Amino acid sequence: LGKMLFFEPRLSGSGQIACASCHEPDMYWSDGRAVSFGHNRTPLTRNAPSALHAGLRSSLFWDGRVSSLEQQAHDVLMNVDEMRSSEEIIANNLSKFPEYSERFEAVFGDSKPTMERVTQAIAAFERTLKGGRSRFDYFLNGKTKALTDEELAGLHLFRTTARCINCHHGPLMTDDKFHNIGLSNYGRKFEDLGRYLITNDPADVGSFRTPSLRNITATAPYMHNGMFTLDELLTLYNAGMRNPRPRKDQVDDPLFPTTTSILKPLHLNEQDFVDLKAFLHALSEPPRRILPPKLPAFGD
Repeated sequence: LGKMLFFEPRLSGSGQIACASCHEPDMYWSDGRAVSFGHNRTPLTRNAPSALHAGLRSSLFWDGRVSSLEQQAHDVLMNVDEMRSSEEIIANNLSKFPEYSERFEAVFGDSKPTMERVTQAIAAFERTLKGGRSRFDYFLNGKTKALTDEELAGLHLFRTTARCINCHHGPLMTDDKFHNIGLSNYGRKFEDLGRYLITNDPADVGSFRTPSLRNITATAPYMHNGMFTLDELLTLYNAGMRNPRPRKDQVDDPLFPTTTSILKPLHLNEQDFVDLKAFLHALSEPPRRILPPKLPAFGD
């Protein structure tokens, strides 16, 4: 049921947008856009993260504003710029189809398609979205020849000189924490204050959740605003990332963000870049064709 609802555009106010519109399985559960389109092709403000392993994350959205998949689905459904749905739209649209009535009856004991039940079912499906087929996974499982010499050199850089592992570690290659790496565009076009909008803590201005690096080379473009290629990001990290300085009118601004001290100039050379990129490619899994479910049609 959750899989059907994940691909069901009739959950949306327009009848045209499904969860899969921004989390397409053929795109590694993302959408390949800088930022996604919402209701009436409204450009949204943030890049759509992959839904793969979403059930294993400690928080969701770039700013970590929810901690459950159920709440995440609810917020997207109700957002007027995204799916623009409501309890009434969901009840009216799904109740027209006997197949949905039968499935809700089988799962919940009666046929009523409520918002709560829809989000529970979608979340249950999303928790099944797990990977683990990258060559790096095979290497970790004892297949020592799964990585090339170049990729092994990149792994060593990742763990040492390149300092990536400070924030990208563990099974999902993320610490699931929030860091300001200087990309908030504070006081400029495309300003996004990140986690601060949730916590109102000045220390959180410009902080965003560390993305997972799984399938990283297959899910461009990157960062919360989708403005970067992989080469651009590696160049920025090599330089120590952006470290904005306040203008004269911002000197006493208590909200002016400070880039995390974790970042430092790396002094990587051209071969280091080649090796590091090679390792990052080893974190991506081979594509898996996932056919969308057949949805009930009017008259079925």
